Amino acid sequence: MKVIINCQEYPDFEFEKKILSVELPGVEIAESRTMDQAEFIRVARGAVVAMVQYISITPRVIDALPECRGYIRNGVGYNNIDTLHAARRGKFVANVPDYCIDEVSNHALAMMLALNRRLRQSMQLVQADAYQFEKVCPVIRLADSTLGIVGLGRIGKALAAKARALVRRIVYYDPYVDTHAFAEKFSTLESLFETADNISLHTPLTEETRGMIGAALLHRIKPHGNLVNTSRGGIVDEPALCEMLRSGRPAGAGMDVFADEPVSRANPFLQLENVIVTPHNAWYSEGAMRDVKISWTRQAIQVARGEPPRHNVFNPIPASIKK
Repeated sequence: MKVIINCQEYPDFEFEKKILSVELPGVEIAESRTMDQAEFIRVARGAVVAMVQYISITPRVIDALPECRGYIRNGVGYNNIDTLHAARRGKFVANVPDYCIDEVSNHALAMMLALNRRLRQSMQLVQADAYQFEKVCPVIRLADSTLGIVGLGRIGKALAAKARALVRRIVYYDPYVDTHAFAEKFSTLESLFETADNISLHTPLTEETRGMIGAALLHRIKPHGNLVNTSRGGIVDEPALCEMLRSGRPAGAGMDVFADEPVSRANPFLQLENVIVTPHNAWYSEGAMRDVKISWTRQAIQVARGEPPRHNVFNPIPASIKK
């Protein structure tokens, strides 16, 4: 029995290998860091399950590996895997949706607070020996503000719970969540963008959400508003957002994710003083890393044994997809 681990970030796979070796005696473990599909196919041949991070699992890859029963994605998102094609071929696709909830919601909240209090600009004032508070005006009192959350899944709900004591009102847009105990549902993104003072994005990247936050929507943000994105870069029209930030509307943005990563040093967002940028590390803590390593390895073991993984994306596979 063979398992392949393809991951670009971890320095080693010793944690995963130890669990696999105990649970699947005699297992052959292939290690790979390639992003090249042909090289991945070569190394993965014969594997009954693939543990993957960033490599694109396209129909070409899926069809070239008939023995592979499933693909386990190291993380919440799985937009790099053609899930429909995998389902049609009878392959499992699983992710790890229940880790880093605390970390990402904290990161989003930290960005919102920093943007609201204009911390980056304030630090630059001190460095320039300019003690002039008017340079960071206006600052809206957070207790008088409205937080808008786009996507009320696990992380969005965690953010709402943490922000409840800080803001006057919480509103959300999510067509798949009908009600919430204390957050008010908005039926359109337009109304949310016009109402909220701070907006935090927490949606997966799908064909439905790709480019969802476009120029027309961005122009509805209040002049003092802030936008935080810790979900996926492809959701936002980045050139449109950058152009608006240059003009000072919205007032600021916090970005942990971009459409193209790693971010080039020439990226115009890095030149803007009203932007806080982090390197797609909102998910990280030592506890979160341990959680995701355990989960994707345990699910790989389930697939290797012929069982459905705990977080099977299609469970069960819809009849419409089997065609």
